[in-house]
Amino acid sequence: MARFIVAPQWQGSSSSRAMQLIDGAEAIAGDLPRASTTVLDAVPEAGDAQGTAVHRLSALIRMRERIEDAVRASADPAIVVGGDCGVALGAISPVAADDLAVVWIDAHADLNTPASSPSGAFHGMVLRAITGEGENLHRLEPGISPSRIVLAGTRALDAEEQRFIDEHGIRVIAPDALANPEVLAEAVQATGASRVYVHVDLDVLDPAEMTGVALPEPFGARTTDVVASLRRLRERVPLAGATLTEFSPSSPAAAVDDLGTILRLIGALA
Repeated sequence: MARFIVAPQWQGSSSSRAMQLIDGAEAIAGDLPRASTTVLDAVPEAGDAQGTAVHRLSALIRMRERIEDAVRASADPAIVVGGDCGVALGAISPVAADDLAVVWIDAHADLNTPASSPSGAFHGMVLRAITGEGENLHRLEPGISPSRIVLAGTRALDAEEQRFIDEHGIRVIAPDALANPEVLAEAVQATGASRVYVHVDLDVLDPAEMTGVALPEPFGARTTDVVASLRRLRERVPLAGATLTEFSPSSPAAAVDDLGTILRLIGALA
């Protein structure tokens, strides 16, 4: 049985709706099996940058430690439900090794550095931190090689992110390419990894299919395509863990409208 860790972190978000990430995490938690779900306490304070260019860094570090402890509590793979994308750093840290591929299913690449970030928000830097670059206080050491990273559904890139992708030849799968479920699995197998970590930001989906995200991007992936691609990937490569993030519904009623789609994605991961 899958185990779930709910991490209601909002401090890594750049959105004016950031606090609604707590509501989103709680809404998802309500539909998860209670016996196999751990709900972490939200860090109550906003946090401070600690002299860095990462906003609210102190709160992010505290939540990272809570997530790492929860993931390490069992050898079974965990699905960490955010909160913002920044929760992926703490989720991946306990399972990281040189045999691991990372699939980043997200409208955004999250590959900025503190210096290049237009917002100072960590959710736009987290994948770069997973590669071992960025703020010394909040990154993976050693990082995952860019050759083991696959971006899927990504369609909104800053200049530094595009430069990093081009420099390292990172595989990028367009949203419409996910219509063939073999494409994602084959891209991961081409990395040579023997395990895979999967991150899903709900804004990868087309806004017509998912309303409860703060930073929607047009021309996104279809839910059916993402679900089929995840199922095929799981048939091919063992899952080391996963995250599902960035659900910030505008109201309880709006949350209900999106939960069916979210549970389909969770089912494909679990």
